[in-house]
Amino acid sequence: MLTGADILGASEATASQQDETTEGQTFPRWSRRRFLGGLAAGVGLLAAGCGSDDPTPTPTKTAVPNIDQTAAPVGTPTGGTFNQHLPLIQSQPQTLGVEPTLTPTPPKVAQATALPPTATPVATPFPPGPPSKLGLFVSRNDPQLFELLATGGVAVVKTLELDVNFARQIKDTSPRTKLIGRIDLPQLHLDSIDPLGAARDFVNAVLVYADDGRRRESYDGWEAYNEPVAGNSDEMAKLADFEAERVRLLGERGIRSVIGNFGTGQPPLDMWERFLPALHAAKQYDGWLGLHEYSAPTIYHLSTRDGAGRYPGITAGDTGWLTLRYRQVYNQILRPAGLVIPLVMTELGVDGLVADRPGPLEAKGWIDFQSYWAENGYGLWGPGAYVEQLVWYDQAMQQDSYVIGGTIYALAASPGWHTYEIGGVVTQVLKQYFSVHKGA
Repeated sequence: MLTGADILGASEATASQQDETTEGQTFPRWSRRRFLGGLAAGVGLLAAGCGSDDPTPTPTKTAVPNIDQTAAPVGTPTGGTFNQHLPLIQSQPQTLGVEPTLTPTPPKVAQATALPPTATPVATPFPPGPPSKLGLFVSRNDPQLFELLATGGVAVVKTLELDVNFARQIKDTSPRTKLIGRIDLPQLHLDSIDPLGAARDFVNAVLVYADDGRRRESYDGWEAYNEPVAGNSDEMAKLADFEAERVRLLGERGIRSVIGNFGTGQPPLDMWERFLPALHAAKQYDGWLGLHEYSAPTIYHLSTRDGAGRYPGITAGDTGWLTLRYRQVYNQILRPAGLVIPLVMTELGVDGLVADRPGPLEAKGWIDFQSYWAENGYGLWGPGAYVEQLVWYDQAMQQDSYVIGGTIYALAASPGWHTYEIGGVVTQVLKQYFSVHKGA
């Protein structure tokens, strides 16, 4: 996402790339990529009212205007049109060192809030490409979701809004989009739980929604607890027993589970062996694995493409400790165990709460990193710089056939997490990207 100041005096790259084949699929590697530029224009951001966990159907909600004026993106492009082509990236990925100790990030809460309207520039469009695997985390019904779904390019939606009409509208708008639900529950205390009893309690709570015939037609899978943290191998074994039992109980009713949903950088790789019973159960009952992947100050940080600049490229051999960590899990643990089950990143993006990172100390979501990106060569226009990073991650997911997709956090973000909000400007940029990366 570029402004005129970004490219003043820049020359056009002319190198070419070859296609890359991974997991039996061929993905084009870009040699000349037109990214986004700017003209000033204005579009207001709308956000919807809060949802309800009541299983009784309610009418589809309408949007209300935002009134807060505190968090507009910086560096909005000024007038002028131009083209920009991305250079060929030939640098070799760096080798990761020993796994760092990664402090668990706090999980996002379940409510939603409104954000201010911001100016949306007219941008140089993304060119057509393979089907996107990007998706959306939405806390509640927001009409902007349906603008994105109508493009046909949204791979997966995760939601805390359990209204049956909302779910039905998602599937009616985009039948190919996978829909994952989560009920809002307090965190597990793995040091003291009875795993099988806790599984039965969870199943009794979620069946109010998941076993409702109208929701059965719409939801493709259900999470359990958000970002569980096992402090030791015994606690991980309890979590595995809990997940295996709830997978079995729901699977016998024909309801799919999305297991794990571990936070960024969690669990340590040496603890995955204790989680294998849950993965075996998920494989038996057609379950999916859920992981969260964030990094900061850019989405590339602590990956093998960290430090390679604004357009770092991506290959099937790249991996990381935060983003692209999933490749280590699959290549080192799941694949040797015969457990390459489908994967969804049930949250992803830029999150300043990851430990020991560069950049502004108090920054949280992408909105807080815009000045850092502008000052360090990642783009003068914040929303565009963020979408470029999300597209990089999308290219990685496209290279792995077992990945269903990943949900960007968040549309209609929760209170306290408003700097992660992608409604408004980012939504409009994503809308164009999705429109030329449709699913089959």
